[in-house]
Amino acid sequence: MALRTIRTEEDPVLRKISKPVKEVTPKIVTLIDDMLDTMYEAMGVGLAAPQVGILKRIVVIDIGEGPIVLINPEILETSGEQTGDEGCLSVPGMAGQVTRPNYVKVKAMDEEMNEIIYEGTELLARAFCHEIDHLDGKMYTDLVEGELHRTNYDEDDYEE
Repeated sequence: MALRTIRTEEDPVLRKISKPVKEVTPKIVTLIDDMLDTMYEAMGVGLAAPQVGILKRIVVIDIGEGPIVLINPEILETSGEQTGDEGCLSVPGMAGQVTRPNYVKVKAMDEEMNEIIYEGTELLARAFCHEIDHLDGKMYTDLVEGELHRTNYDEDDYEE
């Protein structure tokens, strides 16, 4: 397992549409393991394959309840609404207000290419939408209401 380089917003790969995974090869298994390692190292809650430069429809998510791997995910159903701060490992140090569904039902394949259904609310629903958007070349910054703001502050930024 290895850490991959997370592409940042100016990288054109993030605006391309990812291709479906036809079979889980050893290379795909390695990619998924590397994506999980990279997400955890960067302290993120989700990572999509395009964020590490691979145009495959693969997403990993962990909101603190253990890893979820989605291959060829599609959103089946949404309801409700939530507005909150959203950030992205490809837009480091920034966040913005985004409105997303509060409930999301997703169909995908697992690592054995078995169909799985996940349902999520709140943060998990937000993560499903955010990561699946990446597979279609969309970034959360396209949806931000108002301005982006910094989320990390250097000590030099504080006035005494």
